[in-house]
Amino acid sequence: MALAARSPLLAWRDGVYIASSFAGMLALALLLVQPLLAGRYLPALRARRGRRLHAWLGAGLVALIILHVAGLYLTSAPDVIDALLFASPTPFSVWGVVAMWAAFATAALAAVRVRIRIAPKTWRIGHTALAMVIVTGSVVHAWLVDGTMEPWSKALFGLVVLLATAKAILDLRVWTVFSRTRRPADSR
Repeated sequence: MALAARSPLLAWRDGVYIASSFAGMLALALLLVQPLLAGRYLPALRARRGRRLHAWLGAGLVALIILHVAGLYLTSAPDVIDALLFASPTPFSVWGVVAMWAAFATAALAAVRVRIRIAPKTWRIGHTALAMVIVTGSVVHAWLVDGTMEPWSKALFGLVVLLATAKAILDLRVWTVFSRTRRPADSR
């Protein structure tokens, strides 16, 4: 973010555009922290505290996405409307919009999870699938945007986010919920 703050492209941008760009960058940074919490890789934040922070940061991620899109809307409403309608000629917008809706779906499911009694296995599969869409879409969105983020640091950071997410998913062995429980053979 320090490299982005020094970008010459900011010289002719207004404050709203700059703030919305940095909201997007902060959201991408949260995408690195989320799998670290989910995978329990942060020793001081294991178990309940880690899950609670994961939930709060998820809400923060949604807020940052809203700020990012709202700021871009204020600076160029037609471009944002085109992106939301999947009519934008820029390929990065599709990735960002899909990731945004996946984040909103995750937040909505998390908000009603207990009330509508989503089974833990179902939640785990759904949340993980949506997280993969959010992370992949967000990283590709950032990679394709030719903006204030410095290209090499953006590429490296995106790769780290993808690798951290993949490691957490593999270590948590989410796919094991699909395997049947094996019954011991009858002893006849």
